[in-house]
Amino acid sequence: MKALTLAGALCLGLAMPAVASDLTDLSGADRAAFRAEVRAYLMDNPEVLMEAIAVLEQRNADEQSATDITLVQTNATDLFESETSWVGGNPDGDVTIVEFVDYRCSYCRKAYPEVSKLVETDGNIRLIMKEFPILGEQSVASSRMALATRLVFGDEAYEQVHDSLISFRGEVNDVSVRALASDLGLDGEKIAAMMNAPEVDAIIAENRALGQRMQISGTPTFVVGSQLLRGYLPYAGMKKVVDEERDDS
Repeated sequence: MKALTLAGALCLGLAMPAVASDLTDLSGADRAAFRAEVRAYLMDNPEVLMEAIAVLEQRNADEQSATDITLVQTNATDLFESETSWVGGNPDGDVTIVEFVDYRCSYCRKAYPEVSKLVETDGNIRLIMKEFPILGEQSVASSRMALATRLVFGDEAYEQVHDSLISFRGEVNDVSVRALASDLGLDGEKIAAMMNAPEVDAIIAENRALGQRMQISGTPTFVVGSQLLRGYLPYAGMKKVVDEERDDS
């Protein structure tokens, strides 16, 4: 050990797991001396710790990315072909974006104009919405209203209600459901009657099960082609991912 520089010992310790067993053979005094030398080196060169942390973070990110790609591939049918999910944008677009959304999520609301801008300016994006209420009963009620609207009045009405709910600040209840529907020229009575229907329960349960399989714990979460994006991403970032997907296709 004395023949090695401290830096060399550190490198060997990081790169060769077998060295760990060699260190256990040291005497108590030698082990204490080694630890003191390591501590002194790190105190004098703290940037080494930052470099090691950066390497570890990149390694973890690479591993997570590989896992996410597999999750998308495994669940592709439920993500991209489910008839229970609203499809907007260009139905024949060459890139599909799936959004797991909670209407009460502040970052979903922040992402809404960014996603809308991307879909409108690109013109070749297929957009799929997955209601994923995770922030309490008001989130669930909002999702129920959106889903009930689609079941009763179709895709165009769903889009109107979706756009209204993403910015709605009040409580979603019988009165507000009827008022929101009326403002959009829809029959609130029929929507309210459908909100607790088994069909709505089934869609929410289906989306939650898919989210669990995808290891999704927050909103918004996006699937863009083959990539899984966890959390809010500004317009420029989303556009970059879309461009990458086109380049890889």
